[in-house]
Amino acid sequence: MQLKNVVEPFGEVNVHPQPGGKVRVVATILMEPNREGTQTGIALDGSGSMSEAYGISSGGGGFFASLFGGKKSTAVNQVTPVAQKICHYLASKIDADGGTTCIYWAVGPGGSRIQEIGDLTAEQAKTHIFGPPDDFGTGTQLLPAVRYFVERFKEAPWGFYVFITDGELHDLERVKDYSRQLARDIAAKRRRPVKFVLIGVGSSVDEDQMEQLDDLDTGTDIDLWDHKIAQEMRQLQDIFAEVVDKNARIADRAKILDPTGKVIKDYSDTGLSAYLDFEMSAGADYFTLEVNGNKIHQGLSDTAYVPPSQLAR
Repeated sequence: MQLKNVVEPFGEVNVHPQPGGKVRVVATILMEPNREGTQTGIALDGSGSMSEAYGISSGGGGFFASLFGGKKSTAVNQVTPVAQKICHYLASKIDADGGTTCIYWAVGPGGSRIQEIGDLTAEQAKTHIFGPPDDFGTGTQLLPAVRYFVERFKEAPWGFYVFITDGELHDLERVKDYSRQLARDIAAKRRRPVKFVLIGVGSSVDEDQMEQLDDLDTGTDIDLWDHKIAQEMRQLQDIFAEVVDKNARIADRAKILDPTGKVIKDYSDTGLSAYLDFEMSAGADYFTLEVNGNKIHQGLSDTAYVPPSQLAR
């Protein structure tokens, strides 16, 4: 189970029940990736259900604006400030070439086509107007966009690609099949590594589909997909929740404690990495990360009572 109520500095916390009431905890500490040669991309849903978000019709709310701090309005294109912010961030901080590739997906008949917007630098992203696609799609097919990035940047050492949608995917099983083969190819070093993040916006998102991709068993240790719900994101950097360097040393010393103060895991010898994997005893409602004078309490369920963290001043 992936928790929704996650405290900083954790990016993601997953809890797996074990025999005897124990739970295995797999968590990441949020940090920006720093990988040489990274290529980045953003794919914006161009299906017909997105027309209002592009400012084609009036009415409705501002789910984009609510996440990114803009003013809610039914008269403006709500996609533009989102795409500007994501593109600027990726181009300025992550992309090796300083330009993020932007496309529309789910456009045209059956939502089976993509439309290129272009490779935008951080400065260009600040002022680019992400208007509606030329031809709104009559379906929502994700696979063409996935293939576009994988094939265009097949020689890149690493690829990071964000897909934004407001509804149900119509080709989920095809995406799964493609992802399984891609993961096998990456594991066998026939393909370069990639990471996909699917962001759901609005009230019609099928989160079950998103979770199926996120939890997809590829038969390898390659984890291709992550998913986020826009309204639940704390900050833009949440898109990197699953992108961690397991060898990165975050702190020289740290401990994991249970609610009674018992040491569950001690990182004094190895140092604290951005990837945590440990087991909690039965009945524990939360765990504590003790690091650099801070005691950070994280619940083991979304309904658990968790005392306030104690942060060093």
